[in-house]
Amino acid sequence: MEAAPERNGVSLAGGGFAPEVPERLQQREAERKEEAGRRRREKESLAVREEQSDYFAAAFARERAAAEALLEPERDAEAVSEAARRLQELQRLLTDSVRFLAPYEVRQAQAALGRLQDALAERRLQLQPKKRFAFKKGLRKEAQEAPPQQPAPSTQEGQPSRAKEEEEEEPGCGFSRAEGMELEMGPAELLQRDVALSQLSRCRVRLRGNPNTLSVRGCRDCTVLCGPVSTSVMVDGCDGCVVALACQQLRTHLATRSSFYVQVTCRAMLEDCSEVRFAPYTWTYEGIDADFETSRLDRSRDNWNQVDDFNWLARNEPSPNWSVIPENERITDWD
Repeated sequence: MEAAPERNGVSLAGGGFAPEVPERLQQREAERKEEAGRRRREKESLAVREEQSDYFAAAFARERAAAEALLEPERDAEAVSEAARRLQELQRLLTDSVRFLAPYEVRQAQAALGRLQDALAERRLQLQPKKRFAFKKGLRKEAQEAPPQQPAPSTQEGQPSRAKEEEEEEPGCGFSRAEGMELEMGPAELLQRDVALSQLSRCRVRLRGNPNTLSVRGCRDCTVLCGPVSTSVMVDGCDGCVVALACQQLRTHLATRSSFYVQVTCRAMLEDCSEVRFAPYTWTYEGIDADFETSRLDRSRDNWNQVDDFNWLARNEPSPNWSVIPENERITDWD
């Protein structure tokens, strides 16, 4: 009796056979299912990111409008303080949302925050009390004995009176127009203040404490060492400087030949800058941990080497305007 011919396949109930699926087809089917699953996950992830982005945009716009209303010229100091608090919350909202926002959305939000910080600083300056003009002690008696004089008529409408010209505004927090000096401020002087450094040359500035904002303008060949800044830092028109600080937002404009040792929770922003270099924040001092606590900066978030150059939009090539400081060239001893 002849043997039945062999047939490739799997035995079925009733004596039939199902053809065996080749291994190559099985692998193809597995890859197809894997690809379909990947696309489904990407689609779900995109939907989540879009939902998160929409939520951020709505929340940011709402808080931004509230802060702008609080900074209107007719609002009082209490409203300005509330605006400052809302700006801090806006910055934290942006920091927490960076991971799912598109780069252009981050840049737009950072620019809006920068404008609000400038408006806040301006309103605080406007609300600062002015020092009343007073005669020196030696002149007070003579002034009282002298007959009253009629004020001289103004030669131009709206020209300020002499008394107003002699009034002086209270000095702000910071240093200005110094050369070749060692300048320092401590925690009590800096706590949640808006600090301004301007027109300094060959100075070394140590700010041991927690300012609310920091502005560095028109400085040449200076070293600026600063503790954690609660919100934003603006460096404008500086050349040949070394700046070490921690902050939520760093903006630099017209900076040249300068080095930044920073801890930044958001990406730093450059505009019209050249020969700028970055490295991690390494300056320390006694009490810095307490200053980080009051600043409420998230020390686990550090984008020291994530920089947006508004003058270099090519994504496939690095900006020629900034670079990372090689490790063997970084400052380690700040004393």
